[in-house]
Amino acid sequence: MPAHPPSTLSRNTSARRRPFRPETRMSDASRLMPADEPTRRQILSAQALSLLDGVVLSLVANSFLAATTAAVLWLDGPNVQVLLWLAAVLAINLARYIGVRIVRRLNCAVERPRRALGVLSLGAIGGGLAWSLPPFIGAAHGAEGLNPYLIFIIGGICAGSLMQSTAYARTALLFSGPPLAAAFVSLLIAGTTEAFVIAADALLLAIMMLRASQLSEAGFIRSQIDRLKAVALAASLSDANAEIRQSYHQLASLANRDPLTGLGNRALFNQRLRGLLSSGVQPDRLALLAIDLDRFKAINDTMGHGAGDAVLVEIASRLASLTGPTDTVVRLGGDEFAVIVDGKAAEARGREIGEGIVRLAGDPILIGGRPVTVGASAGLALHPQHGETADALFASADIALYAAKEGGRRRLGLFNPELKARIERQRLIEATLAEAVESRQLQVVFQPQVALAGGAVIGFEALLRWSHPELGPVAPPDIVRAAHALHISTALTGYVATRAAELLRTLPRLGLPEAAVAVNVSPREFSGDTLSHLLIEIARTHEVSPALMEIEITEEATLDTQAAGAELARLEAAGFRLAVDDFGVGHSSLAYLVSLHIDRLKIDRSFVTGLARSRENQALIAALVGIGRALSIDIVVEGVESEEEAEVLRILGCRHAQGYYFARPMAAAEIPRWLDQHAARFQQAAAGSP
Repeated sequence: MPAHPPSTLSRNTSARRRPFRPETRMSDASRLMPADEPTRRQILSAQALSLLDGVVLSLVANSFLAATTAAVLWLDGPNVQVLLWLAAVLAINLARYIGVRIVRRLNCAVERPRRALGVLSLGAIGGGLAWSLPPFIGAAHGAEGLNPYLIFIIGGICAGSLMQSTAYARTALLFSGPPLAAAFVSLLIAGTTEAFVIAADALLLAIMMLRASQLSEAGFIRSQIDRLKAVALAASLSDANAEIRQSYHQLASLANRDPLTGLGNRALFNQRLRGLLSSGVQPDRLALLAIDLDRFKAINDTMGHGAGDAVLVEIASRLASLTGPTDTVVRLGGDEFAVIVDGKAAEARGREIGEGIVRLAGDPILIGGRPVTVGASAGLALHPQHGETADALFASADIALYAAKEGGRRRLGLFNPELKARIERQRLIEATLAEAVESRQLQVVFQPQVALAGGAVIGFEALLRWSHPELGPVAPPDIVRAAHALHISTALTGYVATRAAELLRTLPRLGLPEAAVAVNVSPREFSGDTLSHLLIEIARTHEVSPALMEIEITEEATLDTQAAGAELARLEAAGFRLAVDDFGVGHSSLAYLVSLHIDRLKIDRSFVTGLARSRENQALIAALVGIGRALSIDIVVEGVESEEEAEVLRILGCRHAQGYYFARPMAAAEIPRWLDQHAARFQQAAAGSP
């Protein structure tokens, strides 16, 4: 019968450290025992259990053989010693049986295997000593020496003991040793040749039994070590599998979580949104919010990424406080967040969450004891009105967010089809602008600037025009916005400046050697020295005077003197003229105008509309003209569309103007014809004047 498995198993068994090797001496089975105590105990327990499995049958067979042996000896010659010996064997067997029952009841084979083996060994030596007595009983000897039957029985019972004790050699040796030794001595005492031969055979049998018992025990120990290794390996694999499963669940959780804020991440967002849509969510039960922080990059740049992380964590906490248990709040990356609003009244709750985060994001956040204020813009899209797929719904929310930021930031935008059309138009512009610049599909036109007194042409303003093959005419602000998004603003300025330089080379032949050409420059280009180097190189390449190339900037650029001042100073040092466009509609400071050495102010067209009937506008223009004279800055009024407006401006002291009254923007090739028409017009006007 197989041995019972041990109750416990140590992972760190010494069988790994000291594995069985074939060269180990099999005569010393103890060398195969593992060195660590837990595993040695398990081997001893297996040996004890193996012995217990066969000991009862061995005792029954032993008692039967003792009875038959006593009967044979009695028949050869009745002797009370035979009866006494039989009684002794049966008493010892009974004691051994009781000992086995006690060992089993106390579970000694598992809990105290050494004690169990000690009890079994004690019983074995008791039985062996009992079987060593028959050779010395008188009835065992006949006329020819020791009874052959007795020799046969002793040899058989010793062999049987060996077969029953393959797991533990000691019990077999303790039981077989005394009978074999007694038989050997008895044969030697007989002194006959046959007795000596049989004694030699008995000695050989004893040696073979000793060797066989050791080999059997070594094989048993080896099999138990292999079994323990297998069990340990199985347990290790089971533990490893459990650890892998636990790690998998942890990784799955981490894979769906943003490590900084603890919110869901983009993977969870995609999984959740697609899952809801694929499950057939009911109409008006799903809304999507896209959220983006305002001024976050400035905080990162000025206070460090640690401060930026603290802002993100706080905004995430505020956003989570606005949502319900069915909503999914995620950080998509950077300063972008999203909320999947799931359930009843999704639109109303989406508006509430969006307006709430716009409001809460404006509350100060303490960073190192210092209050920091950011803002947030949000875009809301509804299912299925604004998108039936995950990509379409997110694109709609993103478009609404873009519109909110374009509309002044810190607001919630709701998607509508007009927004989508506008955004798609802008994206198409961005997709084709770079190629249009390279292939010179953009047209640069020029609007004349005229002296109000006498009509002399003093210069031109270069303006962009683009007739898109799919979209038709594209407004200049859309072109500039796309160039900024594509990071080609400087290249676009270079494109316009090159056309302006080409016109400057032709103006002397047209009788305008002192006329200047103005080029508009976005304030976003005033970073580094790329712009000044580009314009200087264009002027040098086309051999035109920088003094005739006017650089127009917006009031926004004059406010950031740290970024724009150095670049404007380089342009001024190179000889370029500087002008401020749309003056009066922004927040320009007169101190900035003086420090930047501005040459010309261009008054926005909004002050010209209804000028003849607006005392306020007349007063403002008169004041601006006075400021210009005081600072020695030339004034040009934009948007003049009628003779009446031109006359009022002249009376107010304005010297120069431009607008549709004088000419619409035109291609460079049309300028010579317009100059002729313009000269004739003013000659007629002069001739007709009193």
